[in-house]
Amino acid sequence: MRRFMNTVGALALIAGATPALAVDPINWDMQSTYPGSLTQLGTLGRVIEERIAAVSGGAMRIRFQEPGAIVPALEAFDAISTGAVQAGWSTPGYWTGKDTTFALFAAVPFGPAAPEYYAWFRFGGGKELFDEIYAQYNIKSVMCAIIAPEAAGWFQREINSPSDFEGMRIRFFGLGARVMEKMGASTQLLAAGDIFPALELGTIDATEFSMPAIDYNLGFYQVAKHYYFPGWHQQSTMFDLMINLDEWNDLTEQQQAIIETVCEANIAYGLAEGEALQPQALANIEAQGVTIHTLNDEILEALSTAWDEVVAEESATNANFKRVWDHLSAFRESYALWREVGYLR
Repeated sequence: MRRFMNTVGALALIAGATPALAVDPINWDMQSTYPGSLTQLGTLGRVIEERIAAVSGGAMRIRFQEPGAIVPALEAFDAISTGAVQAGWSTPGYWTGKDTTFALFAAVPFGPAAPEYYAWFRFGGGKELFDEIYAQYNIKSVMCAIIAPEAAGWFQREINSPSDFEGMRIRFFGLGARVMEKMGASTQLLAAGDIFPALELGTIDATEFSMPAIDYNLGFYQVAKHYYFPGWHQQSTMFDLMINLDEWNDLTEQQQAIIETVCEANIAYGLAEGEALQPQALANIEAQGVTIHTLNDEILEALSTAWDEVVAEESATNANFKRVWDHLSAFRESYALWREVGYLR
């Protein structure tokens, strides 16, 4: 007992003599492309703000800013690149107007589920390519969330064959929009808050946005009664914390490590939360008189063929796209045996 008490006393003296962990302060804005109240897409950005403050003992403040608070949602990239805003919360898929390659770091049609996708990014060489491409725009981006499969979309009438997409006006995201255009649809990329009014006013006929818990939050069931799965265009989706590269380089290693560690934790948190939310969300949606459908094999095959065409076209015109696509494809080929033997189908 005496030896134990002596040890405790020694540890207390050491603790008392050691200063509290000091973190250099920062005071940044983080322009979000999603409303802070939006399930996962916005709330995960709020979690980043809270956890960075908590882990740093309040020294690091990265304030979540609602869409439009500093710049419009889809202008965040340029604001961060120029340093007008220090940071932003978004998904790389919003920036295909800069380089279509960004979409390959967000969601890949007929692409990998979350474990395989993040394995490629984190340990398969994807992150190095990601860093290189963002650096061309003076941005350091840290992958900070990944979510479960999305829905194929909300429609005001049933979709029974590939020809049903012809002439349709639909909100669509990323590379999936290119596929839909090949199916004869016209697409728009609308921010979250603009989708419901567009559906209600008839500016668009249909929309995809996210997974059930998020779509339910946005109220699409009020104006479209046919909800389709699977989300062929987004089997998993990644989100990132963009930071002006000069601001990032001015951080200490400790500050950088805090941000990276919080983002790693946010990935696990977001994926688990997303999976947990969907069963009740689907029940809620059905209770609103919505019919849940599955796209038939004919439609999925037509979409897959169109996707192959998009890949060929992008690879022929964008060297960055080809390099990242080839890299991801090689990883998926090497992963295939594990996917086949390791998981129940």
